[in-house]
Amino acid sequence: MGRGDKKTKKGKIFAASYGNSRPKKKNKTSKTAKTKKK
Repeated sequence: MGRGDKKTKKGKIFAASYGNSRPKKKNKTSKTAKTKKK
């Protein structure tokens, strides 16, 4: 479960690929919404 694992989100970011763990389409809860809560 690291950068070499393409099934994980971190691995997909490292491999510049998209999938179920890292979808291209923006979800209802965006990154900006999560950071506003903090």
